[in-house]
Parts: sequence; C-alpha cells; structure tokens
Amino acid sequence: MGRLIYALMIGLIGAGIVHIAVLLLVPVYSDRNAWSRISTYGNPYRFHVLETEKDGRGGAHDPLFQEAACRFNLLDGPVHVTAAGNVPFWSVSIYNRRGENLYSFNDRTSTDGKLDLVVANPVQMVDLKKDLPEAVAQSILVEKDIGEGFVVIRGFTPDQSWQPSVRNFLSEADCRSLPM
Repeated sequence: MGRLIYALMIGLIGAGIVHIAVLLLVPVYSDRNAWSRISTYGNPYRFHVLETEKDGRGGAHDPLFQEAACRFNLLDGPVHVTAAGNVPFWSVSIYNRRGENLYSFNDRTSTDGKLDLVVANPVQMVDLKKDLPEAVAQSILVEKDIGEGFVVIRGFTPDQSWQPSVRNFLSEADCRSLPM
C-alpha cells in the first residue's frame, strides 16, 4: 500500500512539473505573439496604429485607449521616440522581442508632457553620454541590453470628441534610429 501511494505522489508531482513547464513555454513557441502581430502592420521604425481585430485581439484592450507600436533593432543604433500633441493622457512602454515589459512611463513623468525618449544598449549609452547630441538633450534616456524590441504608446480617449486628437498624436509619433 505504501508503494502505491509513493508511486501516485511521484506521478502527481511529475505531472505538475510537466504542466508548469508547458505553460511557461507557450509564449516562447507561440507564432501569434505580440512581436509577430506587430510585424504584420508594416516596416520597423514607424509607428503603426493598432486596430482591434474582429476576434477582439490586438489593438486596445481597453476601449478608452488607442495604441500605436513601433518595432526597432538596437543593432542599428539607439532609437529616438518623439510625439507631441494635445491628449488628456498618454503612456509609453518598451518591450523586448518576447513581449516582456522592460520600462514604462507616462506624460506625468516627462518633460512638458511631451514624449521624448531614447532607448540604447549599454555601449551605445556610454557613447551617447560622452557627447550628448542637442536633439536628445531633453530626452528620457533608457538603457536596456536588448537587440530587437518595440515601443507601444497608449493614448487616453475619454469621449468621442478626443478621438481625432489622440489618433493624430499616435499617427504623427516618430520612431527613428539615431546615427552613432
């Protein structure tokens, strides 16, 4: 009887370990992850306004927010993200290729409520800080050791009257590689 209980316990523990491993590996092997969905919108270094798909995936999960995303590769150099406009609230997040959120902030923590952000790897950040270009003197500098990633900007739309302003803010946002 003791052997049977021991075998059942080992089987349950093994099944639990396999179950947890499969759940943790699903994002790695999924072909419909955030990176692949954003890649379908178009070229890198350009913000693409994310639209809600018919099945409810993609685009804003909250109907009061509109979103735009820009893919980048830090091997091309640091990425400079800017946006300006009159919107009630915006937030920005930096993600790596696997969709892990690495850094976030909003208009309350930026200079004059304008989005001005530079993302660079550690080596690029040292070079940037040695001779900071005038164009990025007021930028928020974010150092992340990643290759490819994407930036998502979210704009708050409290009612329909704000829809055009937020849409313009997102569509006119700029995402470019800084020459080094």
